[in-house]
Amino acid sequence: MPPARSRSGPPGGVKAVLGPTNTGKTHLAIERLCAHSSGAIGFPLRLLAREVYDRVCAIKGPGSVALITGEERIEPKDARWLLCTAEAMPVVQDNLAFVAIDEAQLSADRERGHIFTDRLLNARGREETMILGSATLEPMVRSLIPEAEIVSRPRFSTLSHAGAKKLSRIPPRSAIVAFSAEQVYTIAEMLRRFRGGAAVVMGALSPQTRNAQVELYQSGEVDYLVATDAIGMGLNLDVEHVAFAGLSKFDGVRQRRLTTAEMAQIAGRAGRHQKDGTFGTLTGSGHDSEFADEEVYAIEEHRFPPLTRLFWREPEPRFDDLATLIADLETPPEEPQLTLAPEAIDLAVLKRLAEDAAIAGDVRGPGLVRRFWEACSLPDFRQQGPDTHARFVARLWQDLRHGELGADYVAQAIAQLDNLSGDIHTLQGRIAAIRSWAYIAQRPDWVLARDEMAARARAVEARLSDALHAKLTERFINRRTAVLMKKVGADAALLSVRLEDEEVLVEGEHIGSLRGFAFRVDPGARHSDRKLLLAAAERHLPALLEKRAAALVDEIARGEAVLTIEDAEIRWDDQPVARLAAGRTLLSPQLVAERSLDALSAASHERLMAALGEWLAARLTPLDPLRKLDAAARSAEGGPELRALLIALVEAGGALARERSGLEKLDKEQRKALTRLGVRVGALDLFIPAMLRPAPIAAWHLLCEVAGCPVREGPPDETMPPVLPLTRNQRIPGYRNIGKQLVRLDMAEKLLREAHDCRTRANRKPFVLDPARAVSTGMTDASYARLLRLGGFQPKPSKPLREGMHGPPAPELWRWRPPRRPAAQETAPVVRPDNAFAVLADLVR
Repeated sequence: MPPARSRSGPPGGVKAVLGPTNTGKTHLAIERLCAHSSGAIGFPLRLLAREVYDRVCAIKGPGSVALITGEERIEPKDARWLLCTAEAMPVVQDNLAFVAIDEAQLSADRERGHIFTDRLLNARGREETMILGSATLEPMVRSLIPEAEIVSRPRFSTLSHAGAKKLSRIPPRSAIVAFSAEQVYTIAEMLRRFRGGAAVVMGALSPQTRNAQVELYQSGEVDYLVATDAIGMGLNLDVEHVAFAGLSKFDGVRQRRLTTAEMAQIAGRAGRHQKDGTFGTLTGSGHDSEFADEEVYAIEEHRFPPLTRLFWREPEPRFDDLATLIADLETPPEEPQLTLAPEAIDLAVLKRLAEDAAIAGDVRGPGLVRRFWEACSLPDFRQQGPDTHARFVARLWQDLRHGELGADYVAQAIAQLDNLSGDIHTLQGRIAAIRSWAYIAQRPDWVLARDEMAARARAVEARLSDALHAKLTERFINRRTAVLMKKVGADAALLSVRLEDEEVLVEGEHIGSLRGFAFRVDPGARHSDRKLLLAAAERHLPALLEKRAAALVDEIARGEAVLTIEDAEIRWDDQPVARLAAGRTLLSPQLVAERSLDALSAASHERLMAALGEWLAARLTPLDPLRKLDAAARSAEGGPELRALLIALVEAGGALARERSGLEKLDKEQRKALTRLGVRVGALDLFIPAMLRPAPIAAWHLLCEVAGCPVREGPPDETMPPVLPLTRNQRIPGYRNIGKQLVRLDMAEKLLREAHDCRTRANRKPFVLDPARAVSTGMTDASYARLLRLGGFQPKPSKPLREGMHGPPAPELWRWRPPRRPAAQETAPVVRPDNAFAVLADLVR
């Protein structure tokens, strides 16, 4: 049995400040610390120690304040105020003027209770000692520290039960508490879908990640926090409602229902300072997930069963040998208020390694035994259990038994963890591992180049924490949905909506793209988000569309609009804004607005359609020669024969084969009228030269598609060369088939005119035709001969050379034989596609 440690405190008094959450106990301790010349406060969490360290630094200056935790030590030379975790807190009486221990009721915790019990009994300040904790600790304080002054502090705000609610009905500024990582993730995913997401707080997160997640909530970027019971200690948040996803948890031994004190510790996060809070449960969490009436009463009135015992373990064991060390650590306390702590992981690791002679066989002497115990006391940040943790400690002991860990070994271990890839679980594992190395590097005699290795470990932990925070935010927070959900309601019109390039931003969040007048939801949005985004667009896009419509009207007026026609649609910004539909005539199509323009006001819609109509009219200007014919065809002055011919020309796009066109039925005056209208009467075809260009042919082709009438294939390019090769028997407007090639109508007429000029000069004798011009256009001899035959020219075979004579063959001679006109038919003509003229003439009559 080791000698008992004296509990007679220094002259300074001991004050126990007890009460529920939100009573200002920690704030009071900070005030008292700063009022003394020196002091220390022990906290249950590294996170809390760091938070208070920052506050005290702002008061006393960084050079006078130290932060002492297992993984991080900031110890200026002249530091007089220490902020520590309970485990790292120095327990030396009289050295400091003020000492406080926070959340002292954790003395009843199975894992860490013996640490807090030791600080409760033995950590004393020279002038003042303060014990902060729950009112349930009062009987233990009176019994173990009878000289202590007990001060009860009431809660600043009230806490009331709000019953059970569905997750979708949980109000904003709420915290939902679950008791497993899987449940936390599931709830956060659900909140992401219909509330934009939630911040996530779990004990497995690093302090830096927890702070970053808490800041998301505190800043108002999200209105919900999903957490494990880690939220119940030390996190001062602006929470108005706490919802329990369950009322039972696994405590390391068994699954059990929370005690009323534990429920109150968590529920007490609701309502801060003078603002009241509420608590309740989630519906559908199970039959045992609702508060009993007596539990509600206890939480609201802060009445809980007092603690009847505290866990204790010998704080100063003897280090004579391993057996003595283990025996002292398993020695029960003498006081009835104390009970031996369950076997903690440090003791479990010690006992496992002590049984292995290869590891602990040479651990002899107080110095080596103490060092071995310090190695076994390495916290299991990875939470992998005694066996796995014991293997890790055994590897460290291979070097520690002989001195310090090599800098290369430590640096390599830290570098291996400096990997930011992987999912949330992977990053959490790396952070837990790097926390172990941060702890190792902080030990005063464990690592060579201690300061450098500690800095490296902290830097890697910071990077991993940032990566984990980003992963949590990416998975569980949809900033876009969160922003939209905040402003759904009467003030939705106040949202900032703007357009950057084609991206629609609402309060800076991308909700989709606007092409033309069509809104497209962000393709990366989840299916569940689409309704919300479409609703947001419907509410906020009309103003943007009005501006775009006005801008397009101005561009059309200035002739700067980039509009195209594809598949009978007028497109702007690669999106249809209107489409062409068949009108009363081929040359007068209707303009129909696309449905995307329905969001415009009536006035803007009318102005835009009028501007599009003007643009279309300008686009169809190349068809003016056909419009001239169309107008003449409607006039009765030309006579039925001419009107029928003009109608046929319009429908054919300004070119008709002369044969059976009805031209022979026109009198002299009608032929003159035809010429005045711009129609050229050729040897083979009637055509309008102005229509033998790409623009008018393309426009006519478009109108034929709109009207649904049969159309020929359009020109292959915009040059319309005089001769084209014939493929697949295609028919191209403005060209005539001459066998294996196509010749443009005006070129065919020019070649035939030249042939007639040669015939006239030959004075009715056979004549020679020079194919040079035809060949220069790309026409073959065979195609040229075919064209001549179609025009009524017949070749005369040349005489062969006499026997024995040599020289080039005689040139081919041609003569003209006018084609025979068909005999007049006394009966009604047969209606055929190539006899359209007769039908049209009858209709006109």
